[in-house]
Amino acid sequence: MGRKSTIDQRSSEFRAHVFKRLRENRLTLDELRAELETQFPDEPRVSRSALGRHRASVEEMITHEREMAAAAEALVGELGEDFDAKSGALLAQAVTTLTSRYAMGKLQSQAEMDIADVLDLARAAKTAQEARSLSLKERKEVERMAREKLLEEQRAKLDAMGTKGGVTEDTKRAIREALGIA
Repeated sequence: MGRKSTIDQRSSEFRAHVFKRLRENRLTLDELRAELETQFPDEPRVSRSALGRHRASVEEMITHEREMAAAAEALVGELGEDFDAKSGALLAQAVTTLTSRYAMGKLQSQAEMDIADVLDLARAAKTAQEARSLSLKERKEVERMAREKLLEEQRAKLDAMGTKGGVTEDTKRAIREALGIA
């Protein structure tokens, strides 16, 4: 079993700062080390190689995020729908896939998973499920609004019809009842 990296052993503020700076990709490793020593003087020094290994894992994660975003955009474009309409469902699927992949990687490497890892996986799974649920709710709301609009248009057309072509009030009432716009 591998041990935690020296960066993962630091405080959450320290790790968050390192992650933010690595995502920004504006500093060299030496500049980042100097900044960390200045901003976190109570934390032990981090080696350049540890930062390099951590940067490689962050870059891999960013690459996967970009690939998923590009794939989601391409799929939605291919389906001919507005990008926002299906991107939530695709993002939820991507999060689910990444969470499963991470958990399987941990299990296969037989690395110890501490309670923080389990909680992170649970939060990610919950977020993915909420995204799926929200997407379904949004679609149902759009369908409801479209139905209401259609019924309003039909009601207006029936009212404007008058008695053209011998359509009686009884016939229009039957049509309204059939359409559910009585």
